[in-house]
Amino acid sequence: MPEEEILPLRRALLAWYRQNRRDLPWRKDHDAYRVWVSEIMLQQTRVAAVLEHYRLFLEAFPSIEVLAADEESQVLARWSGLGYYRRARLLHKAARTVMRELGGNIPENAAGLRRLEGVGRYTAAAIASIACGEAVAVVDGNVERVLARLDGRPREGEAVWQRAQELLDPRHAGDWNQAMMELGAMVCTPRAPQCLACPVHEWCRAPGADTSRAQEERKRVRMARALVTNAGRVYLAQREAGASKMAGMWELPELASGAERDGEVLCTLRHSITDTDYEVHIVALPLRLLKAAEKRGGRWVDVANLAKLPLTGLTRKALRRQGLLA
Repeated sequence: MPEEEILPLRRALLAWYRQNRRDLPWRKDHDAYRVWVSEIMLQQTRVAAVLEHYRLFLEAFPSIEVLAADEESQVLARWSGLGYYRRARLLHKAARTVMRELGGNIPENAAGLRRLEGVGRYTAAAIASIACGEAVAVVDGNVERVLARLDGRPREGEAVWQRAQELLDPRHAGDWNQAMMELGAMVCTPRAPQCLACPVHEWCRAPGADTSRAQEERKRVRMARALVTNAGRVYLAQREAGASKMAGMWELPELASGAERDGEVLCTLRHSITDTDYEVHIVALPLRLLKAAEKRGGRWVDVANLAKLPLTGLTRKALRRQGLLA
């Protein structure tokens, strides 16, 4: 795209964004902590799934000082249901780094932010541009797709970041980055893009082009989980601290193949994690058969205390289905 076309493109996109942007809670101010929390939550998660979690998380941890001072288990409990729990652990660890090493001051540029745990190139650029106005571009899947269609060809790696930086409006970096992402999320979508409603359609060289990449075939797994209750308590097992996924989280114990025949199947849940789709039978197991579900690290938990534990998303879903968790 010639340089003389970039300025009117910037004006058109920013005007569209300011008139059509979604009313999202993290856009109400430019507070670096709130922007940071939102960006971490939005990684690999849809906006609609984040909204209520964001509100509740900030109610519990309204500032970086409060977040850093609390225990990891409480942070994970508040994160429960969002998945990808490593994000929460690293956010908590980074908050403590800010308090311990930076006097409570969140870095105001992307270079400084990238030194914090769990903050990669995209997240650092998003926080620095939105909260601090640094003229640094972001690249996510939405931005990459918009750029590919605008220029009529896809780019990979560093070339995408360079092109995003070339188009960036340095005077309104935060709004520009959000406008590019909003355009990709709402108009320039992967399938059935709304090209006639696009504010930059006159500069687009490949309207509606398929920019998707071939996706790997998803794995399908069937399993059974035991729900054992007694006197207002539920039996839960804790994942080992060194587990590769969801370390330290609490869950309904898994049943060996065939053991579900010893109990009553209460419901069947569909659950997805990264590249795997699970079909999970939740089985009410009689107390006398607890040995079939017992596991080292397991314990009885009062129903009233379930919400205080960092539960896996599947366990939270199962307990809610059975009316044991709000």
